[in-house]
Amino acid sequence: MADDYYQLLGVPRSADAKEIQRAYRKLARKYHPDVNKERGAEDKFKQISEAYHVLSDPDSRAQYDRFGPDFRQYAGAEREYASQTRGGGAGAGRTRARPGPSGFSWSSAQSGAGPGGASVDWEDLFGDVFGSSRGMNSEVELELTVEEAFSGGPRTIVLSGPDGDRQTFDIQVPPGVLDGQRIRVAGGGSAGRQNGGAGDLIITFRVRPDRRLRLDGKNIEMDLPVSPWEAALGASVSTRAPGGPITVRVPPGSSSGRRLRLKGQGMPQSGGKPGDLFARVKIMVPPHLTDRERELFEQLQRESSFTPRSSS
Repeated sequence: MADDYYQLLGVPRSADAKEIQRAYRKLARKYHPDVNKERGAEDKFKQISEAYHVLSDPDSRAQYDRFGPDFRQYAGAEREYASQTRGGGAGAGRTRARPGPSGFSWSSAQSGAGPGGASVDWEDLFGDVFGSSRGMNSEVELELTVEEAFSGGPRTIVLSGPDGDRQTFDIQVPPGVLDGQRIRVAGGGSAGRQNGGAGDLIITFRVRPDRRLRLDGKNIEMDLPVSPWEAALGASVSTRAPGGPITVRVPPGSSSGRRLRLKGQGMPQSGGKPGDLFARVKIMVPPHLTDRERELFEQLQRESSFTPRSSS
């Protein structure tokens, strides 16, 4: 085989035996011809089985690392030379090859041994391919507003199967759930084979921002619209936060973009410290001025020496 065995299994050359077996277990379940009927799956399964056959045995792995893809040719010649040098003859040290579940053969004098004589629990490795197996997990995303994520509460999820059947799940969204957090509904996935248990339903929460509220970890950021005079003179501004009405103290001389921290009023955390709420000052001007408002702004313009471009 010309393909690099490490690349076939998706492991680095420094991978240990457990990493190699774990990678092979995952790929074997994916490409085994009893499970995967796609074109090329069986060839892929044979390739990864051959790679595992070589890399799972320390001796054959060392030969592969030394000689590369042609290791059998070079290693065989090396063994033949050593055997003849010792006078053991060309056939010394051979054991009978027997096929494993992968369809490949390996040399072993051990009953129940795997590639290179290493002990392999085939029931553990392939039990869910050849016998009863647990169903696959199903994964969905549930989109929430910041306020919905803050409060939590009951939600209903309806899933449509490939044959048109529908499954309904009533779940409880934890208060303060964060973007990317997941919950598991046991038995909500695909049915298993041959009395194997059903998989689970994995729900990933996605918290979407809106024009006013944004989530930053467990902290909440919100816009706080204020008038020019409230920003200049300072004011106590009433507004609505995800947890209900609040009053924010705006210090005098607050420019747009100033962040005002309200400690502990961010996302609640079960058994943990809640996040903070940050109100970002956003100065708003009247879209339409009355004659008197225009007069006052013009008077301020004449009397004020403030120039925002020079102060930045």
